[in-house]
Parts: sequence; C-alpha cells; structure tokens
Amino acid sequence: MTKHSYVTTFINGVLKIILLFIFLVPFLWMISTSLQTLEETLTVPPTLIPESLQWGNFLEALSSGPFGTYFRNSIIVTFSIMLIQLIIMIPAAYAFAKYDFFGKKFLFSCILIAFMIPGQVTFIPVYLMMADWDLIYTLWPQILPFMTNAFGIFLLRQYIMQIPDELLDAARLDNSSEWKIIWKIVVPMAKPALATIMLFSFVSHWNDYFWPLIMTNTEEVRPLTIGISMLREVEGIANWHIIMAGNVILVVPILLAYIFSAKYILRAFVYSGIK
Repeated sequence: MTKHSYVTTFINGVLKIILLFIFLVPFLWMISTSLQTLEETLTVPPTLIPESLQWGNFLEALSSGPFGTYFRNSIIVTFSIMLIQLIIMIPAAYAFAKYDFFGKKFLFSCILIAFMIPGQVTFIPVYLMMADWDLIYTLWPQILPFMTNAFGIFLLRQYIMQIPDELLDAARLDNSSEWKIIWKIVVPMAKPALATIMLFSFVSHWNDYFWPLIMTNTEEVRPLTIGISMLREVEGIANWHIIMAGNVILVVPILLAYIFSAKYILRAFVYSGIK
C-alpha cells in the first residue's frame, strides 16, 4: 500500500467516525436521559451514565395521558396507509415497467412531478377538502392524502424492469393470468424493494407530526407523536427524563422494523445497482 493510500484510508476512517458520532450521540443521549432521575438531568456538567436505571420513567410517561388510544391510532393510520399504498403501487409499477400503452410517458411524468413537489404545497387545499367532507374529527384525513406513493412506484418500477421478460412470457404460455404473474412471480422477486419502500413509508408516517397536528383536535384521533409532544405540557418543560422516556417509546417500533427489514434493504440497493 502506498503512502497516498494510507492517507486516504486514514481520512476515510476519521470521516466515518465523525459521521457515526453525529448520528449516535443524540440517540444515546436520549436513552441515557430517559433512565436518569430529575436531579441527574439538571446537573452541570451533564451526567452521561445514570447512577441507577430509572425504568419507572417509562411507566410515568405512559400514565401521563391516553397513550393506549394514541398508540392504537398510530398503528391504524400507519398500517392502513402502507396497505393501501401496496394495493395501488404494485399494479402501477408493473404496468409502467412491462406494458406499452397510450399516454405511458405522460402518466409517468406526472408521477415524477408528484414525487418532486413538496407535500407542504398541497396542505391547504387538502385541509379544505377534508373539512368540506366533514372528516376532520376522524382518522381519515391522516390516511387518505397518503394513499399513493410516487417514490414507491418509481423505485419499484426500476426494480421490476430488471425481471427478465422471458420469465413472464413462460408464465403466460402456462395460461397464467396477469394477476397471478404479479402475485406469484413479480412480488416475490421484488420483495427487497417492497421491504425498503414499506420501511421508508412506515418511518415517515409513524414519525409524522405536522400533518396530524393540523388535522386533529381531539384525543380520540391523535397519534403517538402528538401525545409525546404533549408530555411537555403535562409533565412540565423541566421533566426531560419523562419526555425522553416518551421519545424512546416512540422510536422502539422503528428500530424493530429496521432490524427485521435490514437484509432486504441491502439486497434492494445491490440488485438495483444503487449504492
């Protein structure tokens, strides 16, 4: 190895450590604070390792409001969106990848435009539409605007385009219908891409704060993110150990989802050539 290679390797290593530090420190700080006493959170300099682990902070956070209702609402909203997106996204991506039809380029351009337009641009018209439909006090305004996933259709189309046409033609020669081809061949082969898209969708909607804040006025329809943010009003702004315990509760499902889908995500990026 030349001197230049040693320097490059050393700089790469240092940059990776700095990047890891930037991402990990706030996360570890949150976990550490959630297990401290109130006195430890107020000491200067800050305490990084709690003297004794305060698991009761999590129980106190959960008893500070109707967290069962918040948790149920988050599950209903997030998984409803993911299910509807799958139902719409898979046939759409398959059609764009494997069929030639009138207006295909125009329609795909519309999908790309929808992908690039910030969601904030449509907030006011969508809010007015939901208000006109008298849905503001239900869970529907948190589900209906996110039924389609332009990024998902784009990524899944790129993935399906790599499936050999000969494989699909062989299935058609065996009198398989297009629906059977989709569910028996395309979906199993596109499992890594689907897992990636669904993880992104899960994280996005599970963590969504701004849209539910606008669209909800009652505890019956509020999701977990709004419930966690209200801990500051219930517990007081100084009780960071309780607030951080609530944030850990919010993050745990995301970590579990990542652990179960990590291997599929790596396969998706390797197979599609995205690195």
